Amino acid sequence: MKFIYTPASPFARKVLVAAHEAGIAGRLQLVEQAVSPVARNPEVAARNPLAKVPVLELDDGTPLYDSRVIVAYLAELPGAASIMPPGAQRWPALRLHALADGLLDAAVLLRYETALRPVALRWPEWIDGQMGKVRAALDSIEADAAALQGPATVERIAVACALGYLDFRFAGEDWRCGRPGAAAFYEAFSQRPSMKATAPA
Repeated sequence: MKFIYTPASPFARKVLVAAHEAGIAGRLQLVEQAVSPVARNPEVAARNPLAKVPVLELDDGTPLYDSRVIVAYLAELPGAASIMPPGAQRWPALRLHALADGLLDAAVLLRYETALRPVALRWPEWIDGQMGKVRAALDSIEADAAALQGPATVERIAVACALGYLDFRFAGEDWRCGRPGAAAFYEAFSQRPSMKATAPA
């Protein structure tokens, strides 16, 4: 299987961490591609009409996207260690996974706005609105910190990658302040070999 990705993408990192935790990272052929919100990469667009990474191209050429779909697929592969909570535990886990992805959606849009858009065209109220989403998601994660305890399943992987992205791209945002549960979780989870192997440079 070909995994088409950008190393700095937190969504791609989430998939790679999941693959490591499932014990199947060696089955992925990594194909690095650069993407931009303003210039379509034809190699990526040929597999995903949204021209976004990550994309998993199966051995028969079928492409899978987005990251949540790819993680769910990897979790079902024969020989994969369990990274998907079973039964009724799955729904709160998937809700937390979605919350972490929503945090990342807002953070990535903030990154585009502050790193790519010309200064004269930036919209401060829009920036504040996206950061408000990030902070609200962090507060919700903190309020449900008990859900962060347990094995390395998809929701904890997603939260860890979201928190790691904030450290990577928004070092000035002290997300740990007032959120001791989330901070303690990340401090421990970030030491896992899967996280160290996928840390963005």
